[in-house]
Order: sequence, then structure tokens, then C-alpha cells
Amino acid sequence: MANIRAGVIGGAGYTGGELLRILVNHPQVDIAFVHSNSNAGNYIYEVHTDLFGDTELKFTGELLHDIDVLFLCVGHGDARKFLEANPFPETVKVIDLSQDFRLKNKSKIDSRQFVYGLPELNRDSIKQANNIANPGCFATCLQLGLLPLAASNNLNAEVHITATTGSTGAGQSLAATSHFTWRNNNASVYKAFDHQHLNEIGESLTQLQPGFDKDVNFIPYRGDFTRGIIASIYLDSDLTAEDAVELYSDYYAAHPFTHVTNRNIDLKQIVNTNKCFIQVQKKGNKLFIISIMDNLLKGASGQAVQNMNLIFGLEETAGLRLKAAAF
Repeated sequence: MANIRAGVIGGAGYTGGELLRILVNHPQVDIAFVHSNSNAGNYIYEVHTDLFGDTELKFTGELLHDIDVLFLCVGHGDARKFLEANPFPETVKVIDLSQDFRLKNKSKIDSRQFVYGLPELNRDSIKQANNIANPGCFATCLQLGLLPLAASNNLNAEVHITATTGSTGAGQSLAATSHFTWRNNNASVYKAFDHQHLNEIGESLTQLQPGFDKDVNFIPYRGDFTRGIIASIYLDSDLTAEDAVELYSDYYAAHPFTHVTNRNIDLKQIVNTNKCFIQVQKKGNKLFIISIMDNLLKGASGQAVQNMNLIFGLEETAGLRLKAAAF
């Protein structure tokens, strides 16, 4: 098949840069344009300096409509506004990395219906979709830690979660809590019990286990590192350790990026990859799950490309065989 022609809106930010790093090297994608109002006319490598030598593309303020897929790497609230102001032909697939279309009651704009793009949950629907709402980073990490329980009707107790994310999870715009002098050698809690990603997590869990009505108590932390999420999850469970590991291993057996292990896991194993590693243990009557992944890749741009691969019938892992640096 001919290469996929891709357009990128908001290519100057963190998720846009990660997306371009993947697409530049994707064997079946041609980048048609990269839109940025603030950088129009500049070479991409002048913003994403590591791409020097990889591409001579420039940012543009113009839009092209003769493309196959459009990636929206803009801020929350801006994706919907962009599509309202700039309608694209129905033949153009749209993959949105913001939160604008993730929830069921907000998943439509005009005739475009968005499918929630978590492949480990909705792979078959994604393959038939024209529009994808890419999940949030925390939402992806936490759901991957819980989906096998919900799918087997074993999510029957209150869930307790603590998770720490790197500074890139806050985006490229400067804020008091993203400055190096504040973030370095520091940690803090934010949005305890009411993080916005809980809404999409709840919809996914009840999709698999309709009767689930227990609290999901989520305490997010800001970490003093750049990228990655590590989540620890525990709940009361009657499952044995062996049954739980088998349950998780079976659920993810056909999914190429999510892996269950009985070894201790750490962030350096998955940073700069599209992988999620999960460790399952039993401590007394508590089931204890650790879930780790890269917030910019499996939590954003990598997963967006994974969804694109599924939509266009490509190998799911195409362009995403990324290797982490060990040290």
C-alpha cells in the first residue's frame, strides 16, 4: 500500500515532538505538514533539536486537506475548537491526544464519532474507527493495571492507587511546579482523589464490569524526574497469587506492548519505549499491582501511532520498536 500521509497540529510541544520522532522513522508514513502558528517557517529541528539531520521539514501555518490522518497535539479544549473552525473531509482520520473526546458524552463533534483509543480495551473497535480519542497518560497506566480484574468480574473492592509522573506530564508550558529549581530534589501531591483521568478510568472499568461501583482512590505525585509513570495499586481480593498472575498474563497475551512479569520493575526499563510492564503480587488478602510506562509514548504519542497502525491495518508495532537506554 502507499505510504500514509499524516498531518500534525501542534507539532512544537512535547507530544508533538515525540510524535514527529516516531513518524520521521515510521516505514509507512510520509509527513505532509506540521502545523504551528508560533513556529511557522522554522525548521522542525530548530525546535526539536535532536531531529537535526533527520528531516528538513519546516513548520507551517497552512493546512493541507489531502492527507489520510490528522494528529491533534494541542491543549485540552483546543482540539474541539480546532475541528469546529477547520473542518476536514470525512475521509481524513483524526487522532486527538487531548481529553476533548474521551468521555462518552463528549465523544462526538458534527458527524465525527470518536472511539476511546486504548488498544488493550478497544482494539477491535479501533480497527473500524475513523476518529480516535487517545487516552490520558495516568489513565492508560492505571487502566492497564486494572483491566484484567474488571474483564473477569474480579474488581469487587475499593481500589487504592498512588502514582508518580515525570515533569513532562505537565506539558511544555512553564508553571511554578515545572521549573527545574522547584521540581529537582522535590516531590508533591496534586489533585488528590479528583484527578480528571478518573472519569475515563471509570467508564472503561464499567465497560468491562458493568456492576462496578466501588471507589477508586487515586493520589497522584509529581516526581523529580523527566519522564515515566510508576503506579502502585492495591485492593482486597480472593484471588491467589498464581491465579492473579495467570489472569493478567492471559489478558495481555495478544497485546504486544503490555507485559506481565514476576520480577521487580523500575522506570528505566520502559522509558523511551511504548511498553507497559506490570507486576502482580499477593500480600495477605491484598492484591498488589505495579504498573509502569512512559507518559509521552505509551501514555501519549506512541499510543497514538499504535492506534494509527491499527486503523490502517498495519502491523501494530510498526515504527514503535523503541529501545530504552539502560542508564
